[in-house]
Amino acid sequence: MPALAWNAIDTVLLDMDGTLLDLHFDNHFWLQHLPQRYAELHGISREQAEAELLPLFRQHAGQLNWYCTDFWSRELNLSVRELKREVAHLIALRPDADTFIKALRGAGKRVALITNAHRDSLSLKLERIKLAPFFDRLISSHDYGYPKEDQQFWHALQEDFAFDPARSLIIDDSLPILRSARTFGVGHLLAVRQPDSQAGPKDSEEFAAVDDYRELLRGL
Repeated sequence: MPALAWNAIDTVLLDMDGTLLDLHFDNHFWLQHLPQRYAELHGISREQAEAELLPLFRQHAGQLNWYCTDFWSRELNLSVRELKREVAHLIALRPDADTFIKALRGAGKRVALITNAHRDSLSLKLERIKLAPFFDRLISSHDYGYPKEDQQFWHALQEDFAFDPARSLIIDDSLPILRSARTFGVGHLLAVRQPDSQAGPKDSEEFAAVDDYRELLRGL
């Protein structure tokens, strides 16, 4: 990965799940824990639960509802918030992500967490991982009513946070979100090579990808 042009970057926009935090928690919750508990709570087999859930997941992927705990609690007639707490011990920081954020603040960069996660999920994760003090802002796309995949999110973010897209860096494990940021004019874009520590590396396609946050400190 080439060294970042830190002298051309004033603002750093950091995703949460899969970027600062290990995506293993979320993948385990949605693909393993939720189907199992849904099956138990509704008195059906695990296979039947997956047959009911997976089409719903596909239907709402990339939309704000996909990230909304209130929506899924209503849709599935269970408390997603409480089910997440059952596996909250799996919430974990990616290696050296905290070192990277502290270095950004020490270098005088503006740093915002921008996540599609619902405020419930954000609060649960920040209970476990004490990152909040290192950010200028903690922003959920639910605050604006649009996911990061939507250009409306970026317009709302700019109005709210007043950043210069050309002099901003975004790091996100989602390629559609990186493409949305690029369309808006964000000048520096990085993917994440291995968002889930229990899965293999991802193809980051046209984007450079970070493997090790310590690598990004060069020139900072």
